[in-house]
Amino acid sequence: MLAWTTTPDEPSGLALSEVPDPVPQAHEVIVRVEAFAPNPGDLAALPGAPAGAVPGWDGSGVVLEPAADGTGPRAGDRVLFLGLTGGWAQKRAVSRQFLGTAPAGVSWEELATLPVPATSALRAVRRLGSVLGRRVLVVGASSAVGRAAVQIAARSGAQVVAVARDESRHREIRRLGAHETHTSPASISSRVHGAIDLIGGQHLVDAYALLEAGGTVIALGHAAGDDERFPYGAFVADLATADRSITSFFLATEPDLGDEMQYLAAAGLDIGPIDSRPWTELARWIGSGAPRGSGRVVFRVDHDA
Repeated sequence: MLAWTTTPDEPSGLALSEVPDPVPQAHEVIVRVEAFAPNPGDLAALPGAPAGAVPGWDGSGVVLEPAADGTGPRAGDRVLFLGLTGGWAQKRAVSRQFLGTAPAGVSWEELATLPVPATSALRAVRRLGSVLGRRVLVVGASSAVGRAAVQIAARSGAQVVAVARDESRHREIRRLGAHETHTSPASISSRVHGAIDLIGGQHLVDAYALLEAGGTVIALGHAAGDDERFPYGAFVADLATADRSITSFFLATEPDLGDEMQYLAAAGLDIGPIDSRPWTELARWIGSGAPRGSGRVVFRVDHDA
């Protein structure tokens, strides 16, 4: 089969190569990959990947071979999936805990955008506990994870306070369910029950300062590329700020993701514009700086070669 492999001599660090078909373990299925949508984490990991590795976390496709132990989806089922490696290929082996079945009415491109961003957002909202009637802050609301978090929190009854640097995106974010929109946490005047931060740096510091007693910031990203410098006394509590916390999680270690991906595939989330491209353009796209514009870039896999 063909797959994109890490190749240090290439300008993009990738080459489309002939590689052996994946050999599944008993709890894994073989998926014919139809589409994948590179995440920032995929791209950040490329320089440190060993030569010959097949990168790629998530995507969508159809089951070619069910798991040998008899569990999981059947041959012919449409699925969306994630895993630490192997996604940028014509086929991949996927553990049943990391894939969910998908309805026929959702395109391969739409499904490919969901596994990492939407599942991360869902897990983050759940870690905040009941958000019904509570203020929830989403920092980085125009990102893929941020868009999903705004919608999931709003559907859960939260009063969503969204931060997105580009003010031209605020009307769209309000349409997704946000009650308030800001270009920076600095303009938010009232405390929040919890926060989901995709940016890091000063934004994470500001999100923590906005927490009410017992509140939590879920740190999911560091798009700012800056250090977090908390002021002296930031962690000294009083009656208004007791029991605040900052936490994070790694999606690949989270249990039971398959059922949640199945739910998200049918949930009708608005994932925004999709820029669908042939997968042969992947290296050129990465070599040009992986420009994203206002939507997700998705690559459709060719099986005719």
